[in-house]
Amino acid sequence: MEVKKKKEFRLFDAVLAAVCIVLVVESVAPVAAIGPMQYIWWAIMLVAFFLPYGMISAELGTAYDDEGGLYDWVKRAFGRRTGSRTAWYYWVNFPLWMASLAVMFTSIFTEATGIEIPVGLALVIQLAFIWFVIFVSRFRVSESKALINSGTIVKVILVLMLGCLGIYGAVTNGMANTGSLADISPLMGISFVSIILFNFMGFEVVTTFAGDMQNPKKQIPKAIILGGVLIAVFYLFAAFGISAAIPVDELSMDTGFMESIALLMGSPQAIVMIIVGVMFMFTLIANLTSWSFGVNYVAMYAARDHAMPKVFDKENKYEVPSSSNILNGAIASIIVVVATIIGEINPDALDTFWTLFALNVVTLLASYIFMFPAFWKLRKVDPDRPRPYKVPGGKGMIAVMTFVPLILLIMAIFFSMFYYNEDTGGLEPDWTLIIGVIIAVVLGEIIAAMSVKKAKKLGLPDKEISGDS
Repeated sequence: MEVKKKKEFRLFDAVLAAVCIVLVVESVAPVAAIGPMQYIWWAIMLVAFFLPYGMISAELGTAYDDEGGLYDWVKRAFGRRTGSRTAWYYWVNFPLWMASLAVMFTSIFTEATGIEIPVGLALVIQLAFIWFVIFVSRFRVSESKALINSGTIVKVILVLMLGCLGIYGAVTNGMANTGSLADISPLMGISFVSIILFNFMGFEVVTTFAGDMQNPKKQIPKAIILGGVLIAVFYLFAAFGISAAIPVDELSMDTGFMESIALLMGSPQAIVMIIVGVMFMFTLIANLTSWSFGVNYVAMYAARDHAMPKVFDKENKYEVPSSSNILNGAIASIIVVVATIIGEINPDALDTFWTLFALNVVTLLASYIFMFPAFWKLRKVDPDRPRPYKVPGGKGMIAVMTFVPLILLIMAIFFSMFYYNEDTGGLEPDWTLIIGVIIAVVLGEIIAAMSVKKAKKLGLPDKEISGDS
C-alpha cells in the first residue's frame, strides 16, 4: 500500500523560501558601485518591474498550478515552440550559475582566511561544492526546508550587517558619497540594470512548490507578497549601508560581499572575517538548493511534454527530478574544469566568475521575456479560468504591467552585451558574452524545432488552455 505524501511546506516556509530564492547577497555591492544613481535605478525597478512581476507570478502560479511553472504558462499562451525556448533558457542558466558560485566559493575562503588555495585543491573544492548541492537537491523541498530556512536567516543577518555597518560608518565618519544627482549622467549604471533585475528573479520558483503545500492557492500569493516586501526592504537597506560608508571610487563591478564587509569594518579581526565567510559560503549552497527545485521541475515537466530532450524526464524515488539534477552537476563540473585549465594556460584569458555570471544572468532574463506577454494573452484567451489571486486593474493597467517589464528585460539584456563605457561615453560589445549567448540561442532553437516536430508526429496539441482535452 502506497503511503500518502505528507505536505509539510507551510506559509512560513514559503515566505522564507521566497526570500532565500530572490535575495542575492553577492549582487548588492556591484550595484552600489553606480553611486547615488543606484537609488534612482532601485526605485524604477521596484515599481516598474518587481511589483508587477510579483503580482503576475502570483496570478499565474495560482491559476495554473502545475509544476511546469514558467514553461506551462508560456506554452499555454504561445505554443510548444516558445514554451520549449523558455524551458531551455530557464534551465541552462542554472549550471552556469552553479559553476560561477563554485568559483566564488573558493574565492570567499581565500578572502576570509588569507590562505591561497593551490589550483588543484581549489578545483577539488569547487567540484565538491557542486556535487553537494546536487546531493541535497535530490530530496523534496519539504525535506530540505531546514537548509533553505537556515540559509534565509543567515542571508538576512548578512544583509542587516551590511546596512548597520554602513549606517554606523556614516554616523561616525560622515556620508562617504555626497555628490548631487544633477551631476550624474542619466546613462550611468545602465549596464548594471541586468544585475538589479537578476536580484529580483525567482518568485515563480515558489509556485513549483505547490505539491508540497497544504493550500497553495492561498499560500503562494501570500508568500510572494510578504516575501516581496521583505526582499525590497533588505535590498534597499544593504544598498544604502554600502553607499553611505564606502566611497564609490572604491567600489566596482568586481566588488564582492567580503570586500564590502572589509571596507565597512576597516581592519576586521581575522576570526570575524572567517565567521562571515563561512556564513556567506553557506548562503551560496542554500541559494542554489532552493533554485534547483524550480529549475529541475520545469525541465522535467517540459521533457514529459516533449518540449525538452527526453533525458530530462527522469525522477527518483522521492518524486524529485533526477536526470536534470545530474545534468546540472555534470555541466557545471565541466565548466569549472575547463575554466581552471584556461586560467592556468593564460590567467588573463578569462575572468571566470564574471563571464559565467553574466551569461547566466542573460539566459535567465531571456526566459522571462515570454512570461509577461503570456500573462497578457492568457487573460484574453482564457478569461473564464478561476484565478484565486487576480492582478488588479483594467485593460490599460494590465497592458502597462505587461509591456513595461518586458521593455526593461530587453533593455537589460542589450546593455549586458553592449555595456556603457563611462570613459568613452559610448557602447562597447562584450564579445565573450555575445558569443556565449549566440551559442545558447542556437541550441535552444534546435531543441525547440525538434520538440515541435516530435509533437506533430505524436499528434499532440500545440497549446492547452481551459477546456482543452
